[in-house]
Amino acid sequence: MNWTEPLNNYCERLDAGFWSEPVNAITNASFILAALAAFLMWRKRAPDDWLALVLIVITLATGIGSFLFHTFANRWSLLADVIPIALFIHVYLFAALNRFLGLRWYWAVGFTLVFFAASPFAGRLFAPLVGSSAGYIPALAAIFAVAALAWRSSTRLAKGLAAAGVVFAASLTFRTLDMPVCGSLALGTHFMWHILNGLVLFLLLRLLLPATGGAGVK
Repeated sequence: MNWTEPLNNYCERLDAGFWSEPVNAITNASFILAALAAFLMWRKRAPDDWLALVLIVITLATGIGSFLFHTFANRWSLLADVIPIALFIHVYLFAALNRFLGLRWYWAVGFTLVFFAASPFAGRLFAPLVGSSAGYIPALAAIFAVAALAWRSSTRLAKGLAAAGVVFAASLTFRTLDMPVCGSLALGTHFMWHILNGLVLFLLLRLLLPATGGAGVK
C-alpha cells in the first residue's frame, strides 16, 4: 500500500497541494478550542479524573489528525484522522455506560465491545442513504439511546445528551451533503462538520465532568 497516495475526498480540494483545503483545514481549530475549554473545566472541577483527561487529549488529537488529513490528504493522514474519532466514540461510550447509567466497568466494557463489533454492519445498512457518513450513524444512535436510558435518573443529563445528539445529527447532515452540493457550492459543506462536531465533543465532555466530580470507574 502506498501510504503517500493522494486522496481527494472532499469538495473543497482541487489538487494535491498542502493548502488545497484551507477552510476544511483551519476549521479543525474547533476541536482544539473544545479540548482547551474542556481542559480548563477539568482542572477546576475534576483534576483527578484521568478518564475525562484521556477524552480531552483524544479531542485534541482529533483536531490535529483532521488537520493533517485535510492538508496532506493521503493514506497515513487518513489514519491520523479516523483513529482519534473512533477512540473518542468508544471511550466515551464506556464512560457514559459506567458513569451515566451506573453499569459496572466490566459490563460497560462488554457493551462497548459489542458496539465496536456491530457498528460496521449497522453502518453498511445506511451507506446507500448517507454514503461515507454511515459509519457515524451508530454513534448518533448511541447518544440518543443513552439519553433515553438516563431520563429516569437525570432529566438534565438526558436533555444534555439529546442536545448533543441533535447537533451531531446536523453536523452529519453537512458532512453528507459535501459532495452532492459541490456543483453549486464550490467550498462544500464539510467545514461545518468540523465546527459543529467540535461543539458536540465539548458538550459531551461538559456533561461528563460534573457527572463524575472526580469519581473513578465503577
